[in-house]
Amino acid sequence: MIAETEDRKLDPAVALPAIDESAPREPHRQFALKHEDCFIVSDSYGDIRGTGDGLFRDDTRVLSRFRLFIGGRIPSLLGASLSQDNILFTANLTNLATTGPDGRETLPGVVHVERTRFIWQNRMFERVTFTNYSGREVLLPVRFDFDADFRDMFEVRGTTRSRRGHAHDALIGEASVTFRYEGLDNLARQSNISFSTRPDQIQSNHAVFFIVVGRRDAMALFVEVGHDEEAPSSDRFRAAAARARFAMRSKRRQGATVFSSGRVFNDWLTRTRADIALLTTDLETGPYPYAGIPWFSTAFGRDGVISALQMLWLNPALARGVLAFLARHQSTETSTFDDSEPGKIMHETRKGEMAVLRELPFGRYYGGVDTTPLYVYLACSYADRTADELFVNRMWDSLCAAVGWIEDVGTRNGEGFVTYSRAADTGLFNQGWKDSADAIFHADGTIPRGPIALVEVQGYAFAAYQGMAALAARRGDPVKAARWSALAESIRNAVERHFWMPDQNFYALAIDGEGKQCAVRASNAGHLLYVGLASAERASSIAEQLFSGHLNSGWGVRTLADDEVPFNPMSYHNGSIWPHDTAICAAGLARYQERAGVVRLMSSMFEAAVRFNMRLPELFCGFTRAIGDAPVAYPVACLPQAWSAGSAFMMLQACLGIRIDGWNRAIEVDRPRLPIGIDNIVIRHLAVGEAKVDLTFERVGDHIVCYLDERHEGLVPLLVRS
Repeated sequence: MIAETEDRKLDPAVALPAIDESAPREPHRQFALKHEDCFIVSDSYGDIRGTGDGLFRDDTRVLSRFRLFIGGRIPSLLGASLSQDNILFTANLTNLATTGPDGRETLPGVVHVERTRFIWQNRMFERVTFTNYSGREVLLPVRFDFDADFRDMFEVRGTTRSRRGHAHDALIGEASVTFRYEGLDNLARQSNISFSTRPDQIQSNHAVFFIVVGRRDAMALFVEVGHDEEAPSSDRFRAAAARARFAMRSKRRQGATVFSSGRVFNDWLTRTRADIALLTTDLETGPYPYAGIPWFSTAFGRDGVISALQMLWLNPALARGVLAFLARHQSTETSTFDDSEPGKIMHETRKGEMAVLRELPFGRYYGGVDTTPLYVYLACSYADRTADELFVNRMWDSLCAAVGWIEDVGTRNGEGFVTYSRAADTGLFNQGWKDSADAIFHADGTIPRGPIALVEVQGYAFAAYQGMAALAARRGDPVKAARWSALAESIRNAVERHFWMPDQNFYALAIDGEGKQCAVRASNAGHLLYVGLASAERASSIAEQLFSGHLNSGWGVRTLADDEVPFNPMSYHNGSIWPHDTAICAAGLARYQERAGVVRLMSSMFEAAVRFNMRLPELFCGFTRAIGDAPVAYPVACLPQAWSAGSAFMMLQACLGIRIDGWNRAIEVDRPRLPIGIDNIVIRHLAVGEAKVDLTFERVGDHIVCYLDERHEGLVPLLVRS
């Protein structure tokens, strides 16, 4: 029987230790686990302290505090880690000196405490194992503190609400506590915390256990947090963990795999692949890489498209899933609140209370100027990679609608530029990938008036027109092919006329609503190289400056040159380093045959990843690298982040110079290079049409040779230019 708000009492003669929360937190060592639309972020101790961390389900925090104390004290941290497959988080702790209720003291460092946790099917499973290494039995006062505030994700991020729904009193059971919240959206949300052993005391915000562990013995306590009450046990823990690992193994095996001669390099690629698998959610339309944890664990248009482009050569199924989802949610109407127009592709979707109530526009929001041309470019790239004509045929109406939106926006100015200005004050002020309010500016730092034409967005539109022209020609529609080809050349010429800064030999960041250049040198220009818009001469100038000390910190390409007025290496977009941005620049440089520079950039990113525990964060600070230094973390960066993880494979493709020609069922390799310190790379099970092949790159003297496994000789043409 569960009694509402009735606390069970200990013997009043038993004194509970006071809580000491003085131990410092490690702000940059947080650990994330995820399964589908549920994720958890905790610190190295395994604790949730209620700042930006917590257990989240459908954009709502359902566990805002979850802390472990032994003898009223925070245990001493020995170490924390994630399993290689991203399924299990483990914190290794030990006790400080404690005094039990019997008055006996337990010496510090004699009990090993291991917290092992995973997420499966909207539920957190945790096992806490206490192992006694002392010569006598110990009695440990163990306390869990917990709470559930049911805050919307945007509240957790700092948005203030004028009113909230109703939080009910906690329901207290024999070995469980249930929190309930009735939202303003009339949705009842619930969170239950259950223990495998009945606590000696249980109240609405904590549970206390007096745990007896024999000499050289161990005991385990199991905890589950979910929507409803279950009885945690060893069997449930093992069975759910096995299912979680099997599901993750299936995700990690999708597409081709990469192995190299470098052990540490392999560790990076393995962790990166596991991060992409962790963030990939199986939707009705197929796999979709959610953007990042904690703030962006949902489907984002731009992030999903770029992540799919990064992985396209290895796993085209990811691109297919992204395209199918975005096509399903393509806008068919005009809404200033949602920033939507017919044909436009979604920027972001959310499921939380604030989105449902339309307190914010992000339930399904279309305020991204680059997502639509990127969507078209991805579809065309997917077609070239796979020759999947049936899928392209199903997508054709959606692609035509998207290109129609690009054309329509282009008619609003005299040059065909794709521009933005937010439709409502609730939307995003800036709508490119650099979407913070101060990310677009003039050379003197002033904020330009809209509509704004970003330089990279014009490149994406150019690529979209080119790709659609090629697809139309294949479909036997020369009229549309000619029209889109002409639009591609028109926008190319307009970019070269209006964005080029002859005094700086660089492309301007943007053109404002008055036709004036935002005459700043930023990484955005590197994206023009990625799509092949720039002339060879101008690309050479861009490359030289991307490699210069003003833009290249030694760890990667800065978002802004360090001699520009608003430069700040600690800012979000104005001088920091974003791995996906560096990777796009690297892919662009490779397109213009700057292979040696690409190898150096990949080496810098790899060395940064090593110092970030094999994970590239969403971004990090743009301080200049010095001998012996480590890259400086950005304090609230998402980790993991899909397009940061995928950047490793985009840069590797740029080094190897590899392209899969789906229409001709062939592999093309152009002037391959291997990363520094790597003597060979093997790509296994690479899909080319119906075949799957193994491809090897090997360093022989000063040359890189490339060959197919002999089992596949003659089945798939391999064209190598050295």
